[in-house]
Amino acid sequence: MKHEEAFYIGYVTKTRGLKGEVQLFFEFDDYEKLDFDVVFADMNGKLVPYFVASAKLQANKTGYFNFDDVDHIDKAQPLLKKKLYLPLNQMPERNEDEFFYTDLKGFMAVDETLGELGQIAEVNEYPQQFVATVLYKETEILFPLNEDFIVEIDDEEKVLTLDLPEGLLDIYLQK
Repeated sequence: MKHEEAFYIGYVTKTRGLKGEVQLFFEFDDYEKLDFDVVFADMNGKLVPYFVASAKLQANKTGYFNFDDVDHIDKAQPLLKKKLYLPLNQMPERNEDEFFYTDLKGFMAVDETLGELGQIAEVNEYPQQFVATVLYKETEILFPLNEDFIVEIDDEEKVLTLDLPEGLLDIYLQK
């Protein structure tokens, strides 16, 4: 399986006990709707399948998983901090009117003052907010995605219009 054929669900945060159980942190919002027969771990750029023996989902966006053939803490150690994926055909259906900040990946970011910033390369979720990554003037810049800064989202043209705080980009552009 290739990365283009999969979607990101979260990563392994830690081992639990001595029998190979691991804790996952889900960055995919509807993780309760996912089917966990097999997950794919990103091991040095390749997606490696891990067959799920048991999964116990928690309310705090985590879950405890046991995988076939991972029956000892030493076998679970290589999975720590690894990103996990599922095949695209297992992504839950969503309503057409649902929109997530992660949908902005690939949109053109345009600031009302500075003009075109560049295409949004990545959207990451942090505990307090979502943050977009753009390559602007050959420098990677990050800015928060929140209602205070977003002026308009043009879904048809794939354009995100922003009003970023004065000086925010200067932090990245000073050499």
